[in-house]
Amino acid sequence: MSAVCVSKFISRDIISRAVFSAPVSTLQIPNSLPLQDFTNSNLRTHLKFRRKKTLVFSKPSHAELSAAEDEWLKKLPEKKKPLYSHSLPCIEAWLKNLGFYQSKEDRAVWFIEKSDWHAQLSLDVTDLYIRYLKSGPGNLEKDVERRFSYALSREDIENAILGGP
Repeated sequence: MSAVCVSKFISRDIISRAVFSAPVSTLQIPNSLPLQDFTNSNLRTHLKFRRKKTLVFSKPSHAELSAAEDEWLKKLPEKKKPLYSHSLPCIEAWLKNLGFYQSKEDRAVWFIEKSDWHAQLSLDVTDLYIRYLKSGPGNLEKDVERRFSYALSREDIENAILGGP
């Protein structure tokens, strides 16, 4: 392996750890500079002196689906297919299309606010959890949680979630 290739590999590894190990709320990404321009000697200088951007997640409006999300919606498998056959970007675009917005603290947590209820959805390793919150509108005495296997179809999960508590 040449020295240049090794340098690129090490730089990418350092950047991955520096960028992706930070909590989402404090995640800072350097201005767009191709990874191949980083070397071990100038990586610290670049990260220290270059202007940085902070990623922020907020509640989007329904009109804010990006072109990329529209593309992922077009790539959704049939609604009768199990959710495990969907890619993560497809699931995220589907959730946004249903009216969910992503948590700022945890990228696996989503929220939805309907007129009759509010809910928190969690994408766990083995299951999808929906918790209808008693703090939202409606007359819930306590939070109501339901768990759905990724083996269920997207249509069944959507109907169950949007049916409310």
